[in-house]
Amino acid sequence: MKRFIDTLRNIWTIEELKQRILLTLGMILIYRLGSYVVLPGINVDALNDAKTADAGGIVGLINMFAGGAFLRASIFGLGIMPYITASIIIQLLGMAVPYFQKMQREGESGRKKINQYTRFLTIGVTAVQAPGYIASIKQSAPNAFTDLSTFWWVQSIFILITGTMFVMWLGERITDKGLGNGISLIIMIGIISRLPFAFLSEVKSRTAGNGGLIIFLIEIVILLLVIIGSILLVQGTRRIPVQFAKKIVGNKQYGGVRQYIPLKVNAAGVMPIIFAQAIMFIPLAITNFSASGGGIFNERYGFWYNLIFAILIILFTYFYTAIMVNPNQLADDMKRNGGFIPGVKPGKKTAEFIDQVMSRITLPGSIFLAGVAVMPAFAQKMGINSAFADFYGGTSLLILVGVVLDTLQQVETYLLNRHYDGLMKSGRIKGRGANAMMVQQG
Repeated sequence: MKRFIDTLRNIWTIEELKQRILLTLGMILIYRLGSYVVLPGINVDALNDAKTADAGGIVGLINMFAGGAFLRASIFGLGIMPYITASIIIQLLGMAVPYFQKMQREGESGRKKINQYTRFLTIGVTAVQAPGYIASIKQSAPNAFTDLSTFWWVQSIFILITGTMFVMWLGERITDKGLGNGISLIIMIGIISRLPFAFLSEVKSRTAGNGGLIIFLIEIVILLLVIIGSILLVQGTRRIPVQFAKKIVGNKQYGGVRQYIPLKVNAAGVMPIIFAQAIMFIPLAITNFSASGGGIFNERYGFWYNLIFAILIILFTYFYTAIMVNPNQLADDMKRNGGFIPGVKPGKKTAEFIDQVMSRITLPGSIFLAGVAVMPAFAQKMGINSAFADFYGGTSLLILVGVVLDTLQQVETYLLNRHYDGLMKSGRIKGRGANAMMVQQG
């Protein structure tokens, strides 16, 4: 306990870190307050009476990512998700369109151009999603609307677009002036905001019967084990040794040391789950316009839904890993810097070796990722309420684990730079960015 208090004191003595923490907390507070501001022309009481029935299923999942703002008809109702959609589209364009590929290779100037295109595309995506969002509220709570004029529709769409762009701006300020990873932090805060309600609901339901407290403790132990497994998935790497040739420049010797390429077991992160969920939403959106309902795609905890979901995650993991990891480029970088993998010829053989290793470690990584993604379904089948079951896996848990590790790594970096002890007594915290695949000459 004393070490923990000393660490907090050290954090507070670093002026720059203190300012960044305060700014981050202030931005998060603004975001949470804004999520409770309801669109004008909506009766809050009538909306609260109607939204309870829509609190589960796919809508409940979307609402969790928005921190509850989705079902509140908030000005931040669409949250940061349109920006995430726009970012995915830009990434896909970077694979297929030469113009975007060129910008990706232009360094900082290219990154600024891509960010600008992403912002413009976010406005377009929000403008498309906003009318559908309002229509879904109107369908579930028709008595909640006090005004349905054309002016009100235009006004509400404009407010939703402005709200999403403001949330995006908050995320960028946290990234530049705060603790970093602003967009991820906003998503994480939205998810965490639902945790106390879900936790208390589960405690209440379990303590109502005999032996319920013991079952609840078992649930907590299982949750901790799933979190540990998720941490291992996020941080797991396969290190490939790289030997650099010796170079003598003047009186100094360079190279001649061994470095490692840390190939991540889960190089794709949470993107395969996001892609798979987007695919699963398509048939649901189509069937919502008919009277037949969503079928198996509306049963988020059903067997067939999760089987198809898991298969899609495995496929998308291979697909996105192929995008993120370029064995040919890694091999060329090593050859250019005078590096080689012991026992493997430089060039094409090195690229084939890296590709073979990535294929082998991606298979268990993708299966484990799919297992974590469908864990909420198993938790719900065990009798855990759906709100608390969502924290047993899926995108929410992986985002929580990844963002927490990244944030702790940022704080630890400041401590170590000021010659303080790190957050851990032994070892160092590794965030997702610590395992980036780079080859550096020693």
